[in-house]
Amino acid sequence: MSGVMKRMGMIFRAKANKALDRAEDPRETLDYSYQKQVELLQKVRRGVADVATSRKRLELQLTQLQGQSSKLEEQGRKALALGREDLAREALTRRAALQQQVSDLETQHQTLQGEEEKLTLASQRLQAKVDAFRTKKETIKATYTAAQAQTRIGEAFSGISEEMGDVGMAIQRAEDKTAQLQARAGAIDELLASGALDDPTGMAKDDITAELDRLSSGSDVELELQRMKAELSGGTAKPAIEGGNQAQQAQPQDRPDFNKR
Repeated sequence: MSGVMKRMGMIFRAKANKALDRAEDPRETLDYSYQKQVELLQKVRRGVADVATSRKRLELQLTQLQGQSSKLEEQGRKALALGREDLAREALTRRAALQQQVSDLETQHQTLQGEEEKLTLASQRLQAKVDAFRTKKETIKATYTAAQAQTRIGEAFSGISEEMGDVGMAIQRAEDKTAQLQARAGAIDELLASGALDDPTGMAKDDITAELDRLSSGSDVELELQRMKAELSGGTAKPAIEGGNQAQQAQPQDRPDFNKR
């Protein structure tokens, strides 16, 4: 049972990984990474600004304490000049305490100044890395976009080629069927013309029958033409010879008398 569960888990992870690969856009991932680096750079810069602010505050305190120390020293000198040794001793004692504070502040100032220099250098290095990553990011994005467009164009051309191949096959099949029908029609016409096939409609005729019908039709036309000429000339026309048989000549009494009304 445990083996089945492991296999199901592996299949699920494989399918999930494949789905993530399809859903992931490298350009979005690069933009997200760049955004995180920019945020980190901003944090470093804020740290540098905080250290610089603390250093500046110490410098102001040092200036103030040094001013107080100088003032106490001057007061001690005046008191000693006036014969007030006690006041001069008190002034020098306070000055010594201020000097200890100044010494401590100077030590802190040097430490902060060193930290500020380190953070400034780290910020500059990080800025250079972020700038380089941004350039590389844009290059990768442009290359990916170009490759994606090229792939889509290739897929489009591939689809057109397959479609045109199908169209070409359809045209070839249509031409084959057309040629087959034309050959069949020509064969049927030849069989009907030779009399090998009977035409149930009576429309098709062989060569001999067609020639006889043509001659008969021509003779009928000639006879009709002779008759019409005879009527116009007042006589009877000589009948035409058809098929080797001689027709009898018309008798005079058969001539119509056009004077009788």
